[in-house]
Amino acid sequence: MRRLLIPALAVTPLLVAGTTVVAAPAAAHRAGLLTSVRAVTETPSLFDDGAGGDADADDPAIWLHPTDRARSLVVLTAKNGGLRVYDLAARERQAVPAPPAPGPADEAGRFNNVDLVTNFRLAGRTVDLAVVTDRGRDQLRFYRIDPVTRSLTDVTAARVPYAFSADQAEVNEQRTAYGLGVHTGPDGVSYAVVSRRSTPEVGVFRIVAQGDRVGYLPVDRLALPSTFTLPDGRPWSPCADPGDGPQVEGTVVDPATGTVYLAQETVGLWRVSLRGGRFAGTPQVVEHTREFGIPAVFDVEEDDCVVDYAADPGFGGRIAADVEGLTIYRTGRFTGALVVSSQGDDTFYTYDRRSNRPTGRFAVVDGPVDGAQECDGAAVVSTPLPGYPGGLLVVHDGQNTPTVPDGDGEPRPATNVKFLDAGFLRATR
Repeated sequence: MRRLLIPALAVTPLLVAGTTVVAAPAAAHRAGLLTSVRAVTETPSLFDDGAGGDADADDPAIWLHPTDRARSLVVLTAKNGGLRVYDLAARERQAVPAPPAPGPADEAGRFNNVDLVTNFRLAGRTVDLAVVTDRGRDQLRFYRIDPVTRSLTDVTAARVPYAFSADQAEVNEQRTAYGLGVHTGPDGVSYAVVSRRSTPEVGVFRIVAQGDRVGYLPVDRLALPSTFTLPDGRPWSPCADPGDGPQVEGTVVDPATGTVYLAQETVGLWRVSLRGGRFAGTPQVVEHTREFGIPAVFDVEEDDCVVDYAADPGFGGRIAADVEGLTIYRTGRFTGALVVSSQGDDTFYTYDRRSNRPTGRFAVVDGPVDGAQECDGAAVVSTPLPGYPGGLLVVHDGQNTPTVPDGDGEPRPATNVKFLDAGFLRATR
């Protein structure tokens, strides 16, 4: 995650490497789309320090109870803090630890993203699963959700393979499983679309039952571009830490069409088809970040990228890098909105689910609870729930307030998620 200063930029359509960019609206129209929305409630703060168990909120998923919607849950990754499970009043029900390091010099579990598989056949019965990317150990992990106790139980197979790494030494370099979106095809087979940290790689894994446990098998892989030719003929690559590539995190699959949406953080929003667990066709750009095409270099002393905004060629889109959390608000089989986190300016953009036409922009601002900043992950359902008649939208807040001081009087790094009524998204079309 890299947060950059965002100036006002012109927006131009662009063709890059055989991909198509959806043109953004004019600036005046864009400004008029911003809507302020407020959360109904929020979860307790998680603290990314020793006293807080190094818990850092990241990505939520919403589980709908099959018979009693009031008993639905929100599952949240907390990185080194494992998983947290909340009820619809945002009260914590369960804390699930990440697995320990396999050896004294190895990385411990660090849970990055979470998604859900429903109606999965396991040991002769149908279950719902929370699927998690463990970026610390380069694995997928699986947790059965019990509708009676509303608790999660680890059902990961004993010997699951590394998602991307060849061995533990490569795992320790942490180019590991990162973003996640799951999809169950018309044949009932479930897949996980998983991005690889610090690279533009994305893999597809088939989720399989192994007795009363769950594992996965690699099926396909692609790499999004790392370099681009701008309309004026110049080459451009997004800035990254030395040796790293432009990674993907936010990932969601439209269940009706099999379209995979990928948030390549510093580049933009992509789409590509998934057919039978394999990528089909060439990935296409839906919209670039505002910083697309702007020269930038990594400054070792600053440990960050320095962007030369004065040299902006004007080829970018609207999304302020990083482009992060993705989720789909479904109002019908093919209708609804794709919701995209524009982390750099603390807003969200919406797109028509069928055409990917831009439809709106909103910010979660202070209300009954504080607003959301630096959003990493988001999840939404359109199903009416108690307290959320328009459905539930859950968004990550990377700077939860009010601040809480540590023993030295310094603010503790605090994160959480906000719960919103999602009904306002019906107007974004």
